[in-house]
Amino acid sequence: MKRSIGLATFLSAVALHALVGTARAEDPIVIGIASGQTGTLSPWDQGAARGAQLAIEDINEAGGVLGRPLKVAISDTKSDPSLGPTAALEVLDEGAEMVLVACDYDFGSPAAVATLARGKIAIASCAADAKFGVQGVGPMAYTMALATNGQGALLAEFAAKQEGWDKVYIMRDTSIEYTKSLCDNFRLRWVDLKGEESIVGEDTWNGINDTSIAGQISRIKATADAPKFIMWCGFTNNGSMLRQVRSAGISVPILGSESMDGSYWLEAVPDLTDFYIGVYASIHGNDPDPKVAKFMERYAATFGEPAPMGHVVTGYTAVEAWARAANKAGSLDANEIKAALDSFDNEPLLTGPASFSPELHINLKSPLLMMHAVNGKYEIIGRVAPEKVYPPKF
Repeated sequence: MKRSIGLATFLSAVALHALVGTARAEDPIVIGIASGQTGTLSPWDQGAARGAQLAIEDINEAGGVLGRPLKVAISDTKSDPSLGPTAALEVLDEGAEMVLVACDYDFGSPAAVATLARGKIAIASCAADAKFGVQGVGPMAYTMALATNGQGALLAEFAAKQEGWDKVYIMRDTSIEYTKSLCDNFRLRWVDLKGEESIVGEDTWNGINDTSIAGQISRIKATADAPKFIMWCGFTNNGSMLRQVRSAGISVPILGSESMDGSYWLEAVPDLTDFYIGVYASIHGNDPDPKVAKFMERYAATFGEPAPMGHVVTGYTAVEAWARAANKAGSLDANEIKAALDSFDNEPLLTGPASFSPELHINLKSPLLMMHAVNGKYEIIGRVAPEKVYPPKF
């Protein structure tokens, strides 16, 4: 009698263990987001977070990761880098297996470092300084951006080869590493193509702190050898700055990169003309990639407003890449997922092909969509990839 009771108890325990094991296997996997949902970086980070949520919906509809659904945990850094570690730890304490951090090296690194200290992977939606990776943040930090090495080269090649411009005035925002690195890499490739003498002037400002660039405008206008265009390495406050330039009668083309994407500043320059920009995706209803155009329609329908910047697709791609790597690895072990990410070789993602290696966790030659503003409306030029890119220096 005692033996039969013992056997029944044992079998019940086995059944209960199996039931608990099944429940755990079906528990959602947490995707953490620790970025600037408010503050200076919110035009970049809030849209990227929403893009990540749309990726989670799609992945769950396709069966999830390792047969388990994904769910999101969000903590707002208020665009304050010093709050990054706290925000990262909050979502990690909720069980996050990866953390999406801010769209910038300076703003996103603190949260990423805290994530790596917990043994998890951190992905920036669009930090384009190559220091966001193995040599800077650490071996489990990735970014979905095109590195400034590629961005600078692409824009120099576009200006020299496609537009035929031969004299440039370089304007460099010194407030973050991205804009400094962008201008450095543009300058490097431009000198290759057109020579040092084709740079007719260079100047700086601080996009976070400065409200006036009157001195810089005076120097542009006083340049003896008039530039054919201005290379504008800007981060924030772009509307005010470009309005000042155009109001001063400077009408030459201005060339910028993806940091200047977005509708949030265009009202400041309602008739903006001869402004050229490279972006990840068009938010103006005219992206030539049908998948991206459909995604933008879905974003607007889901959140009740158009995407603020093309960077929404990089938030989607960050989760898309991590989930694909986890399924490929067949594991949630961060080291195994890292190995799968490092094997990406032109992996097809929403933003285009992505390639990583154990030494480099950023794309060097992926394309940007070039656009041209005429009377406040953006026209498509086409997707362009850099031809020659200098490797990052650390």
